[in-house]
Amino acid sequence: MQPTRRLLLTGAALALAAPALIRPARADLAHPPLGEDGLHKPDWLHETFRDMRDDLAEASAQGKRMLVLVEQRGCIYCTRMHETVYTDERIATMLREDFFVVQMNLFGNVPVTDFDGEEMDERDMMRRWGVVFTPTMIFLPESAPESGTVAQAASMVMPGAFERGTTRLMLQFVLERGYDGDEHFQHYVARNLNEG
Repeated sequence: MQPTRRLLLTGAALALAAPALIRPARADLAHPPLGEDGLHKPDWLHETFRDMRDDLAEASAQGKRMLVLVEQRGCIYCTRMHETVYTDERIATMLREDFFVVQMNLFGNVPVTDFDGEEMDERDMMRRWGVVFTPTMIFLPESAPESGTVAQAASMVMPGAFERGTTRLMLQFVLERGYDGDEHFQHYVARNLNEG
């Protein structure tokens, strides 16, 4: 089968565009240290009492969107995100300036209070919220619901490790409140990935 001119041009365009799409992480941004719990501790994390209503109110007071980042000790995907994705200058800036990020440990024992007032250790709360994989990013609404759980109120949930482009676009999608529109996130990514 002979390749068509269109196929050759498309292949050439992709080959030329690929380096622009794969931006290296900033070498001058240090990898975050590990805390006593074995989780990475970048400077954009907020240490709180993990009362979800209070944390969301604080995020709103700062003009930020709240993000719960669930990780676990020894998670190779979490390490990869911290070393190659969150170190991207644009992503790190968004996490620092636009989001109020609270870290949770999938198997931790720090008390967490849910939107409905239920209090339990992190590991039990993660089970309640249905979190079974790390990392998982849970983006909360701009204001607390009258009742229910974080999982029920979440604007978006992103389980898993993704590349810089997809992660940046997820953060951007949340900031733009794309979840309120008709466009599916996958279509949003396809439309915007080449622009970044």
